[in-house]
Amino acid sequence: MKLTINQIRKGSVNEPYFFDGQADVTELEMMNNDIRKISPVHVTGQVTMHGEEFYVNFHLKGEMTLPCARTLVDVPYPFEIDASEVFSASAYYGREEQEQEIHPIQGEVLDLTPYIKENILLEIPFRVFADNADSDEAAPSSGKDWEFVSETKEEKSIDPRLKKLESLLNNKPKEK
Repeated sequence: MKLTINQIRKGSVNEPYFFDGQADVTELEMMNNDIRKISPVHVTGQVTMHGEEFYVNFHLKGEMTLPCARTLVDVPYPFEIDASEVFSASAYYGREEQEQEIHPIQGEVLDLTPYIKENILLEIPFRVFADNADSDEAAPSSGKDWEFVSETKEEKSIDPRLKKLESLLNNKPKEK
């Protein structure tokens, strides 16, 4: 989601500049995290200017799919996140601004996408659980370089080479 500096300055003469849009964050699915799928995120917010600093308050709403902690079944996880970021268009951006987590604006465009992704990653829950207990059937049984092996007892098949030895044990008379 990108906003131009001129657009913000024109729209925020005596009041904050309001914005509303969608952000595509499907790149999060490819990263090394638990997000299996994520829908486009609805972003609403406002930008308030004070000199060369831009105070951005935004609200994120969307849904991501995460694995169940017990069965690895896909679990839809809706989220709503409120976040605030501060940006500076000043040419005198230095160490002090960096320590206060004031982000520099490069050029004439304020790109919120990296900060949207960062806030979503920070809000991923440690673990989620599927609602239904019978979700074992829906759980994946194999994947890249792995396969689920059940521990249920199956009939023991006897090696054909040892079949003759078994017949000796069965024909043995009982000793008294």
